[in-house]
Amino acid sequence: METAATLRGRRGRGWAVVMLAVLMQMSSAPTAIGGSTGEVVDDAIITTKVKTSFVADPTVSALSIKVETSQGVVNLTGIVNSEQERQRLIQLAQDVEGVKRVEAGNLFVKH
Repeated sequence: METAATLRGRRGRGWAVVMLAVLMQMSSAPTAIGGSTGEVVDDAIITTKVKTSFVADPTVSALSIKVETSQGVVNLTGIVNSEQERQRLIQLAQDVEGVKRVEAGNLFVKH
């Protein structure tokens, strides 16, 4: 049986994920010129979904990863603690609807 504190913790994390997604969506507003409005909006939505999937996964450090999307191609940049974490981030990004390809050449494992 779950305690009230456990349930509050789960609800709190859920709200935190939603709020973070909203804030990331706002901060990911398109600034580049080019592409149709639909493409730019789709890219912003993909970026938000990728970031949200990172935040929701307890095995990765979401805050240290920069996510940019252009025409459905997701570019991940940052430093991770292990190759397993790197692979998990790539897999999470690939699993997001609308992602055509994930570029992780700038996603490095800390030595």
